[in-house]
Amino acid sequence: MSELDKYKRFTVTSALPYANGPLHIGHLAGAYIPADIFVRHMRLKRKDIVYICGSDEHGAAITIKAKKEGITPEQIIDKYHFQIKKSFEEFGIGFDIYHRTSAKIHHELSQEFFLNLYEKGEFIEKESEQYYDEEFDQFLADRYITGTCPNCNNEGAYGDQCEKCGTSLNPLDLINPKSTLSGKAPVLRVTKHWYLPLDKYQPWLEEWLIEGKKNKWKSNVYGQCSSWLKAGLQPRSMTRDLDWGIDVPLEEAKGKKLYVWLDAPIGYISATKQWAEDKGKDWELYWKKQSSEADESCLVHFIGKDNIVFHCITFPSILHAHGEYILPQNVPANEFLNLEGDKLSTSRNHAVWLHEYLEEFPGKQDELRYVLTSILPETSDSEFTWKDYQARINNELVAILGNFINRVMILMHKYYEGKVGGGAELTDPALNEQIGKTYDEVEQSIESYKFRQALSAVMDLARVGNRYLTENEPWKTFKTEPERTRAVLQNSLHIIAHLGTLLQPMLPSSAKKIFSMLNLEHDLLFYDQAISFTDGHQLNQAQLLFEKVEDSVIEQQLEKLRNKAEVNAPAAEVVPAKENISFEQFAAMDIRVGTILEAEKVAKTKKLLKLKIDTGIDQRTVVSGIAEYFEPDAIIGKQVSILINLEPREIKGILSQGMILMAENSDGKLSFVAPPEDIANGSVVR
Repeated sequence: MSELDKYKRFTVTSALPYANGPLHIGHLAGAYIPADIFVRHMRLKRKDIVYICGSDEHGAAITIKAKKEGITPEQIIDKYHFQIKKSFEEFGIGFDIYHRTSAKIHHELSQEFFLNLYEKGEFIEKESEQYYDEEFDQFLADRYITGTCPNCNNEGAYGDQCEKCGTSLNPLDLINPKSTLSGKAPVLRVTKHWYLPLDKYQPWLEEWLIEGKKNKWKSNVYGQCSSWLKAGLQPRSMTRDLDWGIDVPLEEAKGKKLYVWLDAPIGYISATKQWAEDKGKDWELYWKKQSSEADESCLVHFIGKDNIVFHCITFPSILHAHGEYILPQNVPANEFLNLEGDKLSTSRNHAVWLHEYLEEFPGKQDELRYVLTSILPETSDSEFTWKDYQARINNELVAILGNFINRVMILMHKYYEGKVGGGAELTDPALNEQIGKTYDEVEQSIESYKFRQALSAVMDLARVGNRYLTENEPWKTFKTEPERTRAVLQNSLHIIAHLGTLLQPMLPSSAKKIFSMLNLEHDLLFYDQAISFTDGHQLNQAQLLFEKVEDSVIEQQLEKLRNKAEVNAPAAEVVPAKENISFEQFAAMDIRVGTILEAEKVAKTKKLLKLKIDTGIDQRTVVSGIAEYFEPDAIIGKQVSILINLEPREIKGILSQGMILMAENSDGKLSFVAPPEDIANGSVVR
């Protein structure tokens, strides 16, 4: 029996995507495919489950996007809400409701939450200095401020979080802060806000987190939470000086809005309320504490690692302070998905956008689901490459799963006109045992949030089927052992039916195709439904489940990424020109072409190489600070430009007689300034 079987019902959420841009594969791998697999799996166990999501339509990210595009926030959220919703629907993510936080029901519930905490005296009211943009005449919310992260020195950190290292920040933590509106340094001005005393809840959070560990929270989630608690929590403002968002429901707070990370997770609850209203259900059963713990819903949040602090520290503290709501039983956050050796970047357009994939690969949703599930960043970052996409589809989906099903179906039609005959039960005990083990492994893996492992177990069953077919060779025994041949092929049909059942959470469209080929009258096969074929059961014609991906398709996608990189490449930062020198000063420099004969690192230094260079005039020693960029053996024989009449100087006890010329780009990377083709050492560079 699974640990989750004790729950009567489940409330599952996926992180609300910001309605300020389209979805990409990193979003899918982080919060949506894992949740969708989990929900579909629990439904196959006949569990009462509601799957909630919607667009996050408030906060600075929306207004920043609106300002960039020269339109209103309302136009931004309408544009992207419907695009995101359509992409999810076409891809097949099975939400019970995809809601939006601009809805009236959400505004009212968020204000109700705020007033509940306010009337209980949970908030700390205080005046503080906050950043203000004098040119735009407004206070700056967290996302309107960027600067250098004090933890990792990332120069693009936001005022609430560094997305490079994941550290939770306050705007005053940033080094060299800058307004995203004017690009100028902001000033500090006094303003009043309402703060949630996270430090007050820290002892409770520490105890609750220990319970999370008992519930087998993922190591990356538990570790990040422990780190924040160890550093000590501080009160966090729940209101903002903004012109877009949910009004703070206090007369003294006119013009202020609720902090987006107060209202956004409440969006899970307001969406459930709307779903329940539409379906005639009781939403409180899925969110509120019941008379006994045994009757309470199991709440699970699926998110990416950048949202861990809000779902494991801030939102639980809000729910705890309110007092009427259940807390998450698990928060299985995934790490980040990288793309072709680099981080996914919306600003640089370095992404595989879901709406573009759906247009360019029609009907190939399951192929992307398969590849992404295979590489989910469950406890560490992982990487998507188009070559790997091709290899997994061709070598696994086509060659293993599709090949097994196709061979069995073709042979059944060839030998028996697609009709099942005789005793149509599974007759091989070893196969029956293997199928049972696969069900157990899939259940255990999915309910431990190890989706890669679950998919691997199903593919291993397909491998068992291929091996069973190959070892028994029904194409050879049809004439000599017809009874045995029929048994082998019909046993294989049972494997196919179980593969279809097990694949329903992971590859739902492919599972339906399998059931269609088998002519099973089910859109959905529950795990506890018996799979049987009656005597005379007619199979439908075989159809290819998957098609090979050609090299040209992959090259087209790689070229598309290269073109995006060229278009969106940031302009190189050019160092300003130095003061003018006279022609005579320039003419005094003697620059020659030389060849590096020897190279070795200077002891007890990181940056220095000792070079022996043939200048065409002599062979001399030069000490150069390039050891961080070049391996000694790799540059022997390299032609360089060398200033030979530079005054000799002693460096680390070595007399250096010249300087080689290098070019340095805006990232600090060095390249040799060398002739384009071999020319004689000693040639003058003019």
